[in-house]
Amino acid sequence: MADAPARRRPLAWLMAMLTALAFAACVPALAQTARPPQPDQEIDLALALAIDVSGSVDAEEGRLQRDGYIKAFRDPAIRRAILGGYHGRIAVSYYEWSDAWRQNLVVDWTLLDSEQAIEAFAHKLETMPISRMMRTSITGAIRYAMPMFDRLRWVPERKVLDLSGDGSNNDGGMVTEARDDAIARGITINGLPIFNDRPNPTGFPNDPDLDRYYEGCVIGGPRSFMIVANDFQNFAEAIRKKLLQEIADVAPEPRAGLQFAQSRDSAEGTRRDPHAPGPGGHRRYTLGCDIGEKRTREFYRRYQPN
Repeated sequence: MADAPARRRPLAWLMAMLTALAFAACVPALAQTARPPQPDQEIDLALALAIDVSGSVDAEEGRLQRDGYIKAFRDPAIRRAILGGYHGRIAVSYYEWSDAWRQNLVVDWTLLDSEQAIEAFAHKLETMPISRMMRTSITGAIRYAMPMFDRLRWVPERKVLDLSGDGSNNDGGMVTEARDDAIARGITINGLPIFNDRPNPTGFPNDPDLDRYYEGCVIGGPRSFMIVANDFQNFAEAIRKKLLQEIADVAPEPRAGLQFAQSRDSAEGTRRDPHAPGPGGHRRYTLGCDIGEKRTREFYRRYQPN
């Protein structure tokens, strides 16, 4: 007569086989569960928001800028524009800029595909601190954005850099070179120049024709445009109008420098000549796109003659 352990061996073998078969059946399901969720492949727009926090922007003005964007993303019309596009979703990032080497990424690329996602983005902007820096490098702001677009997780119909500021470029090299490099990568640059009539905290002079400078030296790419904020108090309404046009991809109506549409067909040599017309051959900035650099050199010569 076989002993008890011998009788149990066939039963143990059968149980082991059943366990192995059950595990094998579960492997595909486990692998599918462990696989990270795939991002949506197509979106209507990738929009990078670049905000000036240079020395000419005081703490109150910095707060007005941030609040303008928060209010805009809580606006029902803008939310309808975001969710009403062909794909019903866009990606947005938000960073602050100043010197050529100083940019602060406040919110990285975020997919806005629902009311909840839009509100979460606005809430994050509301809770993050505001940077304070020194010089004005539009060049640095543009160059910072280019690799950001390269690491997008989604495939956008359009790539737009929305750049706001209250002064001309004075650091980091020629702004026209950075602009043309961005356009060559398929990035449209829209502008929101802010006229600032407050005394500059650093004593640096304000730009009296900043709209002309942005038109001739900063904005560029297919259907690019700018909207002027007459002051920081007017910023919230200006950014609302601008975001609506960008998100809905509505062609602006040209109005004597306040809004300007253009296309990428610069003449050969534009990048080497700071006085050359901007993309599209529109009205060039007569003082030259290096006016910020010239004013900076003159300013420091005046106060530091040696």
